[in-house]
Amino acid sequence: MLRRRHLIVAGVAGSALPLSGCSETPPQLFASIAAARDAVAALPKRTGARSTGAWGLPQVLQHAAQSIEYSIDGYPAMKSVLFQGTVGAAAWRVFSARGRMNHSLDEPIPGAPALDTSLTLEAAATRLLAAFERFDKHTGALRPHFAYGALDKAAYTRAHLMHLANHWSEVSFATA
Repeated sequence: MLRRRHLIVAGVAGSALPLSGCSETPPQLFASIAAARDAVAALPKRTGARSTGAWGLPQVLQHAAQSIEYSIDGYPAMKSVLFQGTVGAAAWRVFSARGRMNHSLDEPIPGAPALDTSLTLEAAATRLLAAFERFDKHTGALRPHFAYGALDKAAYTRAHLMHLANHWSEVSFATA
């Protein structure tokens, strides 16, 4: 069983690491919810803020807000308990140990409503800021993550910050 767990972790770790030389810049890291909120609040004021990925920047912010909201309200669809206890838990351990997350940046949260392509950047930033505020003030139990399973507040905080940082790697600003 121990050998199998090492193989799963090694497989997850190997698939989560970017190819050497393929990353243009190091990922943006957020040290706290306050730092993430400051960065998000500044977005609508920045000239030419956009996403270089498949989703527009408002959709990226909506996706991050959904993730935070679901940690309080419950995810609409969950991976199996077996998945959460093996692959999901291993992925979380690898991400947490590395201090950064690496996942498909255009994959919606399972069961989540489609992202609103007509939402403005200001409205999406407001939603994400409200989600962070709600999470920060939340004192009750948190719902299990759809893939990682049960996380306490500190682990969820870390997960949300790494999740936003991973998506932030596709945020670009116009140069003057």
